[in-house]
Amino acid sequence: MHPREQIISIANRIYQKGFTTSTGGNFSIRDESGDIWITPSGIDKGNLLEEDIVCLHRNGKTEGILKPSMELPFHKAIYQLRSDIKAIIHAHSASLVSFSIVRKIPDINIIPHLKKIVGPIGYAGYEQPGSKKLSANIAEEFSGGANAVIMENHGVVVGGESIIDAFVRFEALEFCAGVIIDANKIGDLQYPDDDLSVETDKGDYLTNLEFDVDAYSLEEEELRSTMLSIAQRAYEKGLILSNSGAISVRLHRNDFLITPADIPIFDLKNDDFVKIIDQKNKKGRGVNPQFALHGEIYRRNPHLNSIIQTQSPSIMPFCITATNLDVRTIPECWILLQDIPKVSYGSYINDYCQLAAMFSAGKNAVIIQNNSIVLTGDSLLSTYERLEVADLSARSLISSAHLGDMVPMEKQQIRELRKRFLS
Repeated sequence: MHPREQIISIANRIYQKGFTTSTGGNFSIRDESGDIWITPSGIDKGNLLEEDIVCLHRNGKTEGILKPSMELPFHKAIYQLRSDIKAIIHAHSASLVSFSIVRKIPDINIIPHLKKIVGPIGYAGYEQPGSKKLSANIAEEFSGGANAVIMENHGVVVGGESIIDAFVRFEALEFCAGVIIDANKIGDLQYPDDDLSVETDKGDYLTNLEFDVDAYSLEEEELRSTMLSIAQRAYEKGLILSNSGAISVRLHRNDFLITPADIPIFDLKNDDFVKIIDQKNKKGRGVNPQFALHGEIYRRNPHLNSIIQTQSPSIMPFCITATNLDVRTIPECWILLQDIPKVSYGSYINDYCQLAAMFSAGKNAVIIQNNSIVLTGDSLLSTYERLEVADLSARSLISSAHLGDMVPMEKQQIRELRKRFLS
């Protein structure tokens, strides 16, 4: 895909997700020849055309009918200092602007696996937009190893090895910022236990994998289509991040399909889902690190046929505080979810078998502290419905925090629901 097309695609995505205003922010790509392609100044990001993108050639000549973004100087400065950075996103997303105007950096240690995605974060003091001083402040942070920089009273700048890489990093950082803001409404932040600052991959399982290729049956093709539809619906509704979490569906016995580790959800195709058969996966696909947990859940629970492990913006505040996600809010929430237990981050990292066993005890949703929520069901649609309902319940609890104390349904009401709907 041409740099112009890549920039337009990401610009549309950022604008549609509400991460910047129509003319706010700027995005660029440095191509293999060293030319810089960048969005123009003051043009609607939701309606960019290929001819709108401006190219600054290595020889200093500018190609394009419009003026390049006024922030071009800091893009150039970052590229000059960091040969590994091939794309830059600058945006004014609401949660990161909130941190910029209180002059703080989001503490992404609170969600370790997202910390791995984002990497080091810097902070640049305020200077006039487009000024040499602002460029110098930002460049200094990137030269020190930062992959993202909070701009005082301004927004954020994020770099990546590609425009997709930069977007995934930006999305994860904005997500963390929003979750921290909401978490502060319901309780005190709880950091990972056992001094675990970065989630480890299940490397011992990955090294035992063999590779295999199998033709698809009609049943499997239909499952892949359903997975793609649900994954993209969840992403568009903001219930899953583009490159974090996992969705899986049982095939036969303990064999299953799972989302890959190396393709963002918005770029997924039917063929991209990884098939796990007797610890073998389709050749050439990055294995989702959660596959071992999903495999153990399927092995222990033959009645379960799908799993969604995700970080939704409303549920995650309950993952990073000691506050429980109490679903005794409305009948639908309790019927579909019942009580949702929470396991510590350390126990999940050290023994995922313990978590898998919880679903054998009749649970259909479990929260992993500082990580995610895991939901199960007899079909992918039923699991997705649980996710939507859990997110709704969580959002209502966060929104009600300033209205008064939550009053749950009474014990007698719960008993009546259990008798009618769960007996």
